[in-house]
Amino acid sequence: MATATLHPIAGGSVSEAAADVAAHLRSVLVAVRSRDGGGSGTIWRQDGLIVTNNHVVPGDTAEVQLPDDGVLAARVIAREPEHDLAALQVEASGLAAATPGDSAGVRPGQLVFAAGNPWGLRGTVTAGIVASTGKATIENGVPLEEAVRANVRLAPGNSGGPLADAAGRVIGINAMISGGMAIAVPTHIVTRFLAGELPGRGFLGISGRTIPLPPAVAASYGADDGAGVIVTEVIDDSPAAKAGLLPGDVIVRLDGVRAGSRGLAVGFERLKAGRPVRLELIRASAMVELEASPVARS
Repeated sequence: MATATLHPIAGGSVSEAAADVAAHLRSVLVAVRSRDGGGSGTIWRQDGLIVTNNHVVPGDTAEVQLPDDGVLAARVIAREPEHDLAALQVEASGLAAATPGDSAGVRPGQLVFAAGNPWGLRGTVTAGIVASTGKATIENGVPLEEAVRANVRLAPGNSGGPLADAAGRVIGINAMISGGMAIAVPTHIVTRFLAGELPGRGFLGISGRTIPLPPAVAASYGADDGAGVIVTEVIDDSPAAKAGLLPGDVIVRLDGVRAGSRGLAVGFERLKAGRPVRLELIRASAMVELEASPVARS
């Protein structure tokens, strides 16, 4: 019976190669501190462009500690909450920078390394394997359309650090922990984010508030979580107005997502410009379905 041949992850022994990868990841890893906490960041370009998570930098500015312990002021130059990404810029040149890898080609079982600053411990590196890729998910209230999941040990402070393959190429930005698994935003999504190619968050043009529904009404209209969102305002000439929404309409589903338990709020947060959505609502004791096409926020 044929047997598989195993190769070192890079020249020399496996342990030496792993140490080389760890050293490289530390050289492109920064600590990010903001007014509400902090985490990690990944140096993306030699001119001081740094990628981190949106939740790491809630404000417009932050402080970045480089691998050589130098501290620089950073400003947020772009953010995309839906993919939990943010870009920082520091005044620097000649920095060691990450080498992006082929995240679209990542396979389950692939060896990966994660670097970050968990619990403030600078430059911690852990290893594991990829568990799955590519499935849509909502983790900790943050929606990710694509993700790399790996059994790599992470802790608070790892967010924004690199997830790399066995050659040290970055295949994702670590974003969160779910069920003991590391969840990373794939590098091809990061590349699109930095190029301004991700669809912007969509705008419908309504205001509303969540209201409880009487049990009989909820049962009649399939609102089995007992809640709806009553429309209090429809902006003139907005996508909602063009679709026919009216004040007093009670939305019970958005693209099949129920209104209660933050479901509809998450749905509105995920609206994309140019991507039509289906609204199911109660109007004058009747169920009405409408389709609206969100536009980019001006």
